[in-house]
Amino acid sequence: MELCFFLTRSREQANDISQEVFLKAYKNVGKYRGQSSMKTWLLTITRNTAFSWSKNSFWRKFIPFGDQPATVTALSAEREALGNQYANRIWEIIMTLPDKNREVLVLDIQHGLSIAEMSDLLNIAQGTVKSRLAREGEG
Repeated sequence: MELCFFLTRSREQANDISQEVFLKAYKNVGKYRGQSSMKTWLLTITRNTAFSWSKNSFWRKFIPFGDQPATVTALSAEREALGNQYANRIWEIIMTLPDKNREVLVLDIQHGLSIAEMSDLLNIAQGTVKSRLAREGEG
């Protein structure tokens, strides 16, 4: 669901897309040929479904993570709250990046995909993936 959110910037759409991806994967699991990992196959379905939604003008405004109610139960609530604010701010910055750069960061950070897996998933050269990752690291 994280990839859906980072591609659409909408929690409602991410939920809807996630459900649609689940149904598509369930219906098409017999068509999975094993040419890539199951994870890459599912992420490809997710990405294609999210882009299909965007072409149909379902985009909504982004709701920053910081707007969600926080539930802190640890003894060091202040430290956890500060850590959450820091993490939320980082993701807010990532969400302002151009789609192509944000996408490789999410696939790297959230999903731990390799350069080769990202290259296959995005249908771009491995050098392009490396360039997009390096470019964001320079700022």
